[in-house]
Amino acid sequence: MISLAIPDFGTWEGKIFVGILGFSWATYMWEEYLAYRQRRVYREKVEPPEELKGIMERVTYDKARAYGLDKSNFSLIEGAFNQVLSTGIMVCGGFPALWTASGRLAQWFGFAPDSEIPQTVTFVCLGSLINTFISLPWSTYFTFKVEQKHGFNKQTPGFFLKDKLKKFIVSQMISAPVVSGLVYIIRVGGDYFFLYLWGFTMIVVMFFMTVYPDYIAPLFDKYEPLPEGDLKTKIEELAAQIEFPLTKLYVVEGSKRSAHSNAYFYGFFKNKRIVLYDTLLEEYTPLNENEETKESVKEDKNGKKTGCNTSEVLAVLGHELGHWKLNHVLKFIIISQVNLFLVFSVFGSLYKYSPLYRTFGFYQNQPAFIGLIIVMQFVFAPYNEILQFLLTMFSRYNEFQADDFATKLGHARNLKSALIKLNEDNLGFPVYDPLYSAWHHSHPPILERIRALEEKKKED
Repeated sequence: MISLAIPDFGTWEGKIFVGILGFSWATYMWEEYLAYRQRRVYREKVEPPEELKGIMERVTYDKARAYGLDKSNFSLIEGAFNQVLSTGIMVCGGFPALWTASGRLAQWFGFAPDSEIPQTVTFVCLGSLINTFISLPWSTYFTFKVEQKHGFNKQTPGFFLKDKLKKFIVSQMISAPVVSGLVYIIRVGGDYFFLYLWGFTMIVVMFFMTVYPDYIAPLFDKYEPLPEGDLKTKIEELAAQIEFPLTKLYVVEGSKRSAHSNAYFYGFFKNKRIVLYDTLLEEYTPLNENEETKESVKEDKNGKKTGCNTSEVLAVLGHELGHWKLNHVLKFIIISQVNLFLVFSVFGSLYKYSPLYRTFGFYQNQPAFIGLIIVMQFVFAPYNEILQFLLTMFSRYNEFQADDFATKLGHARNLKSALIKLNEDNLGFPVYDPLYSAWHHSHPPILERIRALEEKKKED
């Protein structure tokens, strides 16, 4: 028989419990309302708008509408399941139960009963393991049913499971020392431990931003240097034109996992690298050796060639490098660090406040990591929602700026055609409910970006 862990509503912990649970359900209902508005758009916008003429073919529009509707329906069911599950965990005392089980397991491994760091690491590992098993059916269905149906999935079941296992192992190898460091600093850092916590977290983030592309990402995908040729030469010329310190150019084997395409850059100071997905390049042969996969990646179901030509790839990179030139990446790093400092400062004031722990069923002890989770995930939940919305608006503004940067480099026409191609290749639906789009889209929908490019063309 399951015993409920609901605190007395007349106590502070009871009031906090009601507030946290109430806000969780309010946020969920708001998200579902927005999703409902967008599903209605998918259902009602059967005919393409007039402004899509010359931008998207009718057959592609129908496919994108079906894909969007399938994803939305899937999210509706998965979201309801996760919301009920998270409520059940909170109501039934899932966190203290997992903490107790972690302590017993840590003792079984030979650690002392009061060893908080081993117990915390075990808690994180067990929680991740449970979450992986719970989410596995959902990710499996989405990959092999939804993505497969619409021609995006390129994974075999064996590759999919191997990939999940590898990600779990790597994530635990990373999280164990980081979590240990966090708990240690909280316990021995004194009154100003939040300053040390912030510094430690900043170092960890910078460290993994540096080592991830070279040592962790290759564990999951194959990276190879972009071959000599016209594309490489022109990318190097583009980088030199804007003084981007390019040191290496890679192509990643994205086609082994999905038909979706992407491009990005990374690196600090004078050591920048650019990575192109093989699915982005129209004339590039995928790196994997499966002939059937090669054909399916470079052509859609109608035999239409996918990917971008050289001029369009340069336009896309002009946009991406615009983010670097305009310091968008640096601004986001600064914002995230200021936000993290604020969170840790508040945690420094609240981490000994007993009602917070009792709210989640911790009456006998106050584990440091549990306190950090409560503050970051639950106490800051309203703030996080507002911050995320503001960051989404800021990101949209940056996207328009990056498009304008690429336009000033002379890539306006090719950027427009690249946006259209990538939208078609990824079956992006071009029509969105304004409220849904404003809340969710860090990248403006294609019609907004094309309108902005056309307006800029008229001004010039």
